[in-house]
Amino acid sequence: MLKSYFQKQLVEAGCDEAGRGCLAGPVFAAAVILPTKFRHPLLNDSKQMKEEHRNELRFIIEEKAIAYAVASVDNDEIDQINILKASFKAMHKALAQLLMQPGLILVDGNRFLPYGETPHECIIQGDGKYASIAAASILAKTYRDDFMHQLHDQFPHYGWKENKGYPTRQHRDAIRAHGDTPYHRKTFRLLPGQLELELNLE
Repeated sequence: MLKSYFQKQLVEAGCDEAGRGCLAGPVFAAAVILPTKFRHPLLNDSKQMKEEHRNELRFIIEEKAIAYAVASVDNDEIDQINILKASFKAMHKALAQLLMQPGLILVDGNRFLPYGETPHECIIQGDGKYASIAAASILAKTYRDDFMHQLHDQFPHYGWKENKGYPTRQHRDAIRAHGDTPYHRKTFRLLPGQLELELNLE
C-alpha cells in the first residue's frame, strides 16, 4: 500500500519524470498534489502498471488532484544541457505551473536541483512508496506516450508507438536502416557500435 504523505504539516507535491533513458523525444515531468485521503487500488509505480491501467488512472488523478501539471524539455535542449539537468528543468517547469504551490516536494530518485526555497525530499523508488509520486509518474508517462504516438505517425519506421523511443532492437535496427531523425538525442549513443566507430576514426 502506498503511503499518502511523508509528513502532515506541509502540503506535498510528488514529482517524477518519464523518458530519461530514451534515444528520442523529450523528457516529460509531472508534479501532483493529491488529497491526503486519495486511494485507488491500481495506483502504483507507472512502470509496474499495464498501459490501459495507466490511462484509466490518468483521468482519475486529473479529476481528483488538488493540483497537477505536466511539462517537458525537448531533445535539442537535452543535447545542450544533458539529460539530468533537463529532467530537473522539466520538474521545475511542472512545479511552476501548479495552481497551488507546495510546502514540500517529494522527488523520485536520489538527486534533485532545489526549486527556489521550497524544501524537498529525494526518495529512491519513491514512485512505489508515495501516492503523489506514483501519480506524477503516471501523468509524466502517459503524456509522453501520447506525444511519442503522434511522432510515430510521422516516423513509423522506428516503432515509437511500441517502444516510445527507448533503445529496443527494433528502434536501433531502424536507426541503422534509416538514420536518425530531428527528434533523436544526438549526444546519446544511438547504436551499440557507435563509440567504437568514433574512436577508430580519430
